[in-house]
Amino acid sequence: MALLRVASYSISADGYGAGLEQSLADPMGKGGMALHGWAFGTRTLRTMFGMDGGSDGVDDSFARRGFDNIGSWILGRNMFAHSRGPWTDDGWRGWWGDDPVYHCDVFVLTRYARAPLVMDGGTTFHFVTDGIEAALTRAMAAASGKDVRLGGGTATIRAYLQAGLVDEMHLVQSPVLLGQGESLFAGLDLPGLGYHVTETAGTEAARHMILRRS
Repeated sequence: MALLRVASYSISADGYGAGLEQSLADPMGKGGMALHGWAFGTRTLRTMFGMDGGSDGVDDSFARRGFDNIGSWILGRNMFAHSRGPWTDDGWRGWWGDDPVYHCDVFVLTRYARAPLVMDGGTTFHFVTDGIEAALTRAMAAASGKDVRLGGGTATIRAYLQAGLVDEMHLVQSPVLLGQGESLFAGLDLPGLGYHVTETAGTEAARHMILRRS
């Protein structure tokens, strides 16, 4: 059965998925990029950026698993663009350039309608204005029996968790303190929502946890 999965989602040691003051210069907010230090040296991430080499250890294994059997993605608006409000014709085509890493249909949650954006490499961004469940329905149809990856950001993952729609979640706790930002867990009763930890692994750079819903 196809699943809705969160994969390689990094949080700080104090539970924040992004820092304050997200912007074009700081897409993850102040200090937020440090959450992903575990991934930057992996073979999987280096290959995505067109670079050779990289580690093949535990961190790389989890990064690679995040792309297995994925047929489509769902993103919050901030994971596509730094802008707010109605869309403008500013030429922005996403954080990844003309050939994004997705290579499939990507459904972007937004309050403002716009036409689909066809990119190189098989990625098409679709902009969904009628809510998280509508986006999931469309993403599942586009995935054709494969899983849907929920890419974030924090508010988007929280919305799907609160609705009981996330089947599996791979969290990566980085040894970084942000102090402020977007908290993934605040006010959420994960056991009450049916989630439990099924797998853990630690490296010098991070602690990996797999959570699944009963």
